[in-house]
Order: sequence, then structure tokens, then C-alpha cells
Amino acid sequence: MTKGSVRFENVTKRYGEVTALKPLTLDIQPGTLCTLLGPSGCGKTTTLRLIAGLESASEGRILIGGQDVTHLSATYRRVSMVFQSYALFPHMTVLENVAYGLSVKRMPKAEMAQRAEAGLEMVGLKGFGARLPSELSGGQQQRVAVARAIVLEPEVLLLDEPLSNLDAKLRRHVREEIRQIQQRLGLTAVYVTHDQEEAMAVSDRIIVMKNAEIAQEGTPHDLYERPASAFIADFIGDANLLDVEVTESGAATRLRLLGQDYALPLASTAKGPAKLVLRPHQVRLSAGPVPGGIPAEVSYAAYLGNSIQYTLATPAGEVFAILPPSAHPFAKGDSVVLTWQPEDVRLVAA
Repeated sequence: MTKGSVRFENVTKRYGEVTALKPLTLDIQPGTLCTLLGPSGCGKTTTLRLIAGLESASEGRILIGGQDVTHLSATYRRVSMVFQSYALFPHMTVLENVAYGLSVKRMPKAEMAQRAEAGLEMVGLKGFGARLPSELSGGQQQRVAVARAIVLEPEVLLLDEPLSNLDAKLRRHVREEIRQIQQRLGLTAVYVTHDQEEAMAVSDRIIVMKNAEIAQEGTPHDLYERPASAFIADFIGDANLLDVEVTESGAATRLRLLGQDYALPLASTAKGPAKLVLRPHQVRLSAGPVPGGIPAEVSYAAYLGNSIQYTLATPAGEVFAILPPSAHPFAKGDSVVLTWQPEDVRLVAA
């Protein structure tokens, strides 16, 4: 393992009789941004705090840059953390906030000021050093928090729900800036969020957690295109999950849905009940009869400029569809036929 890597070896965290993290083994490669993603209470923040040294492992080993830090306090770990609340000192200037960690290390004032100014320039806030945090926007305050973390030259940068206090438009902008800073500096970063779109946008690798353990890990593309379970399919992007019966598996797959037989050009070992994963943008709608189509009624329609969104009532259950604005529009109450391309769908266990 090289500088900046993070490794967990069967790490467990318990609080009395409550297990907050089941035995966890993971590797985070140097220079990558890895996101811990999952619903509240899944163990992602506990994992981040174990890396930071803010929690101690009940069992197992934690290595950072190849060094065993399992029993080292946060003070002696070369990690920096960016908190959800920014945690800026309101009475200090922006420059003093960025330099705070350096002052704790008793760095000479001239060098400290130089490092802090360089940190502000890295995050696009050159010339803002004399202002107070209250004079900055939420996005600028978050960038100050990032600058304060990176001037300490950590091996690993930890970000705990860093965008949750920002509005949707600003969130998109700041997440792009954080990703660009991470890539430009070659930092190893571990990012915690419950927002799957945010995770998809910034990550080299995503670790999806559920019930205090890893449900699946991979690149954003892997998780979206090849979900290992109905939970992953539904959590990573919107998904319609239709109950099917797999009648033939192997190099190709045959299944039955609502009494109709379908062939899928994908290998499968499944047999019996399963779930068909149909993404909203893969749904096709037409007014007339289509072989193999499923009858549906439009129960909700919304034109959103860049797309038309529909909720459809079908014999297989409710289906959510997203069509391009150029598609023929349907109105609430219209009868339609739902189809898809066989190569677009996936199967997961029921």
C-alpha cells in the first residue's frame, strides 16, 4: 500500500450490545474519491469517524498509507475532515479560519499565512482572507472549510455530508469544485452522503452500505448498469421493479410477465421468481397495440422542459417513466402501451 491508501481489515464497531458496523473489509486506493453511500443508520458515518480516529474500532485493523493507525488518536493521523456544518469560527477572519489548524501545530506566522493564502487560492477564494464567514455565501463558506482541511496536507481528506446545507443549484456547483480540487491535488478522499446523484457525480468508486455492512461496491457505471440486488437498483437511480418468473436461464434468459413470454439477451443463473429492473428513461410508450406490450393508463403527467414524466397504472403495478420532450405527449387518463428494449433491462433476485 502506498501513501494515501485506506484499508479496513475486518473492522467492527459496537456500542454495548448494538453493532454499528459489522465486520468490514475495504480498500481505498490513493488519489481516488470513494463515496460511502446509504440511508441513515447504515454505518457510513461510523466508518468515516473510524478513519478519522473520532471512534475506536471494537475489532480489526485500520491502516492509512500502510501504517497501522487502529490505536492512534485523531491527533496523530494524517487526515483532515470537512464537516456538514462547516464549523467555521464566526469571530475569526476567513484567513484565520484557514490557518487555524496550522496555528495549533505552532507553525511560524509567516509560513502559516503563506500556506493559508495558498489554500484560499486553491479553492478560488483569493482575496477573501480579510472577510468574516458571515460575509460569505454558503458555497463560499464550504470552500473555506475545504481550504482549512487541505492546508494541513492530509494523506486522506474526509467529507461528511458536505453539501447538505446548500440549495440544489449551489450543491451541483460546489460538488464540481470539490471534485476538481481533489483531482488537481491528487488527494485521497472519502466522501459520505445519502444522496445517490451526488455520489454518482463525484466518485471514482462508491461503497453502498445497508444495515451496517457493504451491500455492493463499484464504479458509478457498474452500480447503475449491474445492480446486485433490488435494493441497489432502487437506491442507485430510479428503478421500476416488476415481478417476473424466470423460465429459462443460461447464455440467454427467458421470463414470464403477466402471462407473456420475453427473451432477454443476457446470461443468468436465476430460476423462478425475480425482479425485472426497468429504468424510467428506458420505458417506451405508444398509443396503439404493440406485440409484447403492457397496457397502462396515465395517472400523472408533468412537462418539465427537458423531459416529460409519467406515472402509469399497469397490471404489474405502478411504473414511473421519463420521456424526452420531443416524444408524443399523453395526458392523464390516456390509455397507452408500455414497452422496452430487451437489452436495456436487468434481472435481480426477488
